[in-house]
Amino acid sequence: MKTTDISNIDISNFLPHRKPMLMVTSVLEIDENSTTTQFYISEDCVFLKDGELSEIGLIENAAQAASGVVGQTFFEKDDIEGTGNKLVGYISAIKKVEIFQLPKVGETIITKAKLLSRFDTGEMTMCSLETETFLDENLIVSSTMNFLIHEV
Repeated sequence: MKTTDISNIDISNFLPHRKPMLMVTSVLEIDENSTTTQFYISEDCVFLKDGELSEIGLIENAAQAASGVVGQTFFEKDDIEGTGNKLVGYISAIKKVEIFQLPKVGETIITKAKLLSRFDTGEMTMCSLETETFLDENLIVSSTMNFLIHEV
């Protein structure tokens, strides 16, 4: 799904998650090594605690944003409908997470993910990605995670 026109992409076509577990509202930028996503924190978000997005919600947001970097390579270039979606991905390790602030209901966070390494076995892809999540211009989360991704 390497495409330059991302304005027509419905992210739910490319992630196995559905509300209330879908933690990405839209893709702002994507290329072969990185992605930038946004997530609007609504009142019905499953990861709220006392009106704030919890630490687990922030980690899940980062993981979903990061999975798009490698996941896109399993789709055809012009598949903006996600018809080739037969992927399963797992967080295999959380190497580092630093959380500086919890965003509140009604706020929008921006998460940027960058590919650090990738190894394809033919049946499975193992990769490491780093993410940064921002509220306005402030860094609120920094993480490094490993993933296993395979087709089913």
